[in-house]
Parts: sequence; C-alpha cells; structure tokens
Amino acid sequence: MRRRSAFTLFQLLTVLAILAFGFALFMPGIAKMRMAAARAQSANNLKQIVLACHDHASANKDDFPPGVDDNHFSASAKLLPYIEQGNVYKLIKFDKPITDDANAAARKTVISTFLDPLDPIKSVRDDSGATNYLFNDQVFFLNSNSNLRRSFPDGTSNTIAVGETLKGDGGDKAEDVKRQYVLLKKEALKGVNADAGAAFWKENKNIAGDRCASWMNGRFLQGTFNGKLKLNDERPDASCGGEGGVSTLRSLTDEILVGIVDGSVRIINAKKLSFKTWTYALDPADGNPLGSDW
Repeated sequence: MRRRSAFTLFQLLTVLAILAFGFALFMPGIAKMRMAAARAQSANNLKQIVLACHDHASANKDDFPPGVDDNHFSASAKLLPYIEQGNVYKLIKFDKPITDDANAAARKTVISTFLDPLDPIKSVRDDSGATNYLFNDQVFFLNSNSNLRRSFPDGTSNTIAVGETLKGDGGDKAEDVKRQYVLLKKEALKGVNADAGAAFWKENKNIAGDRCASWMNGRFLQGTFNGKLKLNDERPDASCGGEGGVSTLRSLTDEILVGIVDGSVRIINAKKLSFKTWTYALDPADGNPLGSDW
C-alpha cells in the first residue's frame, strides 16, 4: 500500500490564506446585497403607507387621515385597517388617550410595516411599538383632513407625504442629533427658529431620546415632522411640547427615502438636494416648481 502524503504546514497556511482572502472579497458583496434588500423593504413600507392613505381617502370622501387628533392618535393608527392590521385597529379605544390602559395592548404591538430594516434600533420603549416613518405636518396636522382633490394645487407628484427617519435610542445626553433632540415647553413654539435647540444641546440640557417611540402617537417627532432643518442637519431637532418645533429626517447614510402623495417613492440624497427644493417639496400649495436637483 502507498502512503498518501499530508499537507505541509506551508501548504495548509497557503490554503487558509486563500480562503481568508476570498472571504474578505465576498463579505462586501454580501453587505451590499443586505443593504439593497433593506432599502427595498423600506421603500415597500413607504409605498404601503401612502397607498393606505389613498384607501382611507376612498372610504372617507377623498380625505386623508389627520396627522394627529385631540387624543394624540397618529395617522398611522388610522391607517391600520388599510395595511392588513384591522385586528390591532379594533383593539384601539380612540375615545380615550393613547396613554390610557385600555390602549396598552394595541400600543405595544409591533407593526413591521412601520419599521425600517436599515435602522438597527428596533424599539425605544418596552411599552410601545416604534416607527421609522414620520408624516409631513404640512399635509398631516392636528385634525387635518387633507383632500386628494383640493389640497394639492402643486400636484400630488410634487409633495412629500411621509419619510423614513431614525428612532431615538432612549438616551438623555447630547450624543447624536440623529437619535436625540431638544425638548422645550410648548410656550417656546411662538418664537421657535432653526437654531432653537443649539444652545441647549451644547449645554446638554432638555435632551430627549424618544423620537418615534410609538407609532400610535401622532405628536411632533413621534408621528410628524416639518422639515424646517435640512436633511441630516448638524443642528438638533427641537420639539415644543410635542406641538411643533423644528425638525428634519435623519439617516445613517446620505440617502433618505420619502413617500410622495401620488404613491411613488423617491430616494433623496441629503448632500445634493438643496434646502430650497426640500422646502418646496414639503409644501403642497406654495406654487413653486421643484428644482432640477429633485
């Protein structure tokens, strides 16, 4: 019988080096595929949300749901029957506040359509299902009834309805404007401006990390945003008691997805889109044409 020679140590190390090199080349491709899949899922979520708005309009004389009502329920809560979440919708007592114990079961339900797979943070509070999608508060505001036929003179294809953003991380220190924001009293709303939170942020005061903590909550920075800061602005968002303030959409990269009123989804590059075009795309009736960067 002939004895088969074994690998030498040098040969074994060579094989391992080749395998490691191939693995290193392969991993970036896997990461890109996962990113593309997550991006496609977020785009699908946005499309479902906007189409649900259209279904709501069809059932309610062409009216979209309000951005927030007197009990602070969000547009997302009103859209549940149109995204195959009718059972959760039936659990909600809309005549009681969102914080009422009667709404605890519905409030803590996690709705996959409201979660962006690009965001590694999946929840903000244990008692609430979170969201990554905020509604444009020039279309969805307190007791609004924006109408598909009357409320979009600039055109439904030229107005942002909803956009993806990052959730808070629950932190109460000024560490990352993409996760934390400045929480002011509602009285500050009267004189609020784009720099409203800058001084507080610098001094690490009035910091909140509960952005998008609950899909059920329609208040400012929970269910709505206003885009008064540029995309991924280095300045912090500021909420005046949840009734308004200054805010934008946040992302881990330069790209941010938005759902347009007509049902389409668009990728916006935060570095390439001008602030002027951004503000025009949020206003449904300013009469200004969108720039070439749109």
